Amino acid sequence: MQFSNKWLSFYRILLCMGITLTLILNIANKLPLPTLERMEHILYDLRLSKTVVNTIDPRIVIVAIDEASLAQEGHWPWPRDKVGYLVDMLFDYYGIKLLGFDMTFSEPDTSSGINTFNRLADQELHNDAAFLAAFNKLKPQLAYDEVFAKSLSRRPVVLGYYFSHIQEKYPEIGQLPLSVTSTATLPFSNLLDSPKSYVANLPELQTAAASAGFFENPYIDKDGIYRKLPLLLEYKGQLYESLALALFRSLLNYPPIQFETSEQYGNSRLESLHIAGIRVPVDEAAAILLPFRGREGCFTYISATEVLNGTVDKAKLQNKIVLIGSTAVGLLDSRATPVQHIYPGVEMHANILSAMLDETIKSRPNYIVGLEVIELVLIGLLIIFVFPHLSAAWSAIGFLAILSASVWGNIYCWTQMGVDTILAAPLVQLFSLYGIQIFFGFFLESRKKKHISAMFGQYIPPELVEQMSRSDEAFTLQGESRKMTVFFSDVRGFTSISETQDPKALCEIINAIFTPATHLIHEANGTIDKYIGDAIMAFWGAPMHNPQHASKAIQSALAIVTMLGALQKEFINRGWPIIDMGIGINTGTMNVGNMGSQFRIAYTVMGDAVNLGARLEGLTKQYGVKIIVSETTRHDALEFAYRELDRVRVKGKQQPITIYEPLGLIDTISPEQHQALNKLDAALHAYRQQQWPAATGLFTALAGQYPHDKLYQIYLERIAFYQQNPPAADWDGVETHTSK
Repeated sequence: MQFSNKWLSFYRILLCMGITLTLILNIANKLPLPTLERMEHILYDLRLSKTVVNTIDPRIVIVAIDEASLAQEGHWPWPRDKVGYLVDMLFDYYGIKLLGFDMTFSEPDTSSGINTFNRLADQELHNDAAFLAAFNKLKPQLAYDEVFAKSLSRRPVVLGYYFSHIQEKYPEIGQLPLSVTSTATLPFSNLLDSPKSYVANLPELQTAAASAGFFENPYIDKDGIYRKLPLLLEYKGQLYESLALALFRSLLNYPPIQFETSEQYGNSRLESLHIAGIRVPVDEAAAILLPFRGREGCFTYISATEVLNGTVDKAKLQNKIVLIGSTAVGLLDSRATPVQHIYPGVEMHANILSAMLDETIKSRPNYIVGLEVIELVLIGLLIIFVFPHLSAAWSAIGFLAILSASVWGNIYCWTQMGVDTILAAPLVQLFSLYGIQIFFGFFLESRKKKHISAMFGQYIPPELVEQMSRSDEAFTLQGESRKMTVFFSDVRGFTSISETQDPKALCEIINAIFTPATHLIHEANGTIDKYIGDAIMAFWGAPMHNPQHASKAIQSALAIVTMLGALQKEFINRGWPIIDMGIGINTGTMNVGNMGSQFRIAYTVMGDAVNLGARLEGLTKQYGVKIIVSETTRHDALEFAYRELDRVRVKGKQQPITIYEPLGLIDTISPEQHQALNKLDAALHAYRQQQWPAATGLFTALAGQYPHDKLYQIYLERIAFYQQNPPAADWDGVETHTSK
């Protein structure tokens, strides 16, 4: 067996190390695991959505081409003169600080009919002086692109455009803005993402505008969610900035971008951008984690038609940064994000600009991979080499501690340090390795269960053996002293029953009583000590500690009484005598263990507390009740309602005790029973104060209400006796019983 255990341990360590190594290779980008990547994305989205601030940034306003604007101003695209008028209104009337367009104007606007008028002026009407004079006068107003360009000129306006990562039929449309820098000057060796074509704005518009930035995102995860966006892209050896970055630099008067790098595997890799002293953390491809403030609506939205008509309060736009973008459903400018599955694309750029202004962009620095590898190694070492030496309880505590530390550390790095770390890999490792410990520990637990079954299986129910096998408690057959509860039951009138039944019927009767009674004791996790003729002796609290031993004993006693009531019908049908049972229960310190002789030994309990339990069972017949428990048992099982029976001295003990009859759980007692208990308490108080008339009245009322209850007749007889034979001056109201 020892050899087998060594091999089990070897396979356990080998399997755990294999899982750990696989996860390390994955986070080092050496072994892709799509399922783990998907889990990481889910946890990332959950963490992000639960930690967003969900507050409105008052510095940035979105002027939306929404359904109301389309209904009022006509379908999109609008004529460029109307867009130019929108720009004029924003700057001249509302006094905004900066304007950005989340859209591209790549095709000439001829919606005014200017091409037709040009053809007529060149051909059919070239000799019509009146037409030519009118046309030349109107021509500046009909050149919508020129009107729009004029509105852009000498104003802080950033246009939008996009790159394409597929080879288009017409690879270069429009005019790119000035690049940020040449890639030849970059201080790092890794290459940024390189698109294959672009669609930019008309040259006259781009020349008139202050700048432009791209707004497309090539970094869409496999599940279609936008979690990252590049701030820089490389095209034909030149570096171009995103719309949000162009807006940010425009606010700072276009300072140069400085690049911070770090050494990794002998290469310089991009770490962050520095703009006018502000650090913007990026990854090696100049991409940032999208810094969402919350769900849609973290920026003030104003309908474009309200701006065109001048119906917006000036205070809402004055000195604001404005982004113009489409939010109408038909224009399809929405994205799937971690915070919302349908999210306006224009608000993504607003989020980035807001985070750059607040310097709250999260990062995943290059060094973090090394720390994550260390984390996985430490978790692996702890579970592989420490957990096998811990008990099941401490192992579970250790598991929860590592789990809590991993989750807390991940959230702390995110919220307090602004650093993104993996969570799925350590959780998968933790659950996998802990599961392996449990799996291999099953074989050892099976051996433990067999050992416990060999020691205690003949005394206790299989359910308790199963519970003991899972417990960390050390079990032994050696004698020890502990607080427990003992149970004695006895079939009433069994001697007379045995005289009227043949041996076979007598065995059947006893079996019919003991089988369900034993089952109920086992259900309450009791240990059968022995069967003594027509009596059952059982106890709770050993071999396994049970803080509810008193409650369990009363629970089983009440269940047995209920069972006997149902059993009477079966006995009557079979022609057997009606049976009854008395039960005594006591709680106290007892000696428990294997006791006997070299010829015969039994796992049993002994002591004064055990003897008192037997005496209480004997008193049940005298008081006309089925169950009597001691005051110590009542004290440890307060969830039950009790009827106080008496204060007694039993044979062999000088110290008086109070005895009770359990009636059931407190919340199952009827109002009538509660009233009767209160009346009994008052009667007993009057009785012990020797207030005989008051006590007589109360007990007489109770006896009238419950004519078959023997207890009240007992007290009425005692009172009658004491009225004739007054007790001694030191009488304490205690009844002394001299028989067993």
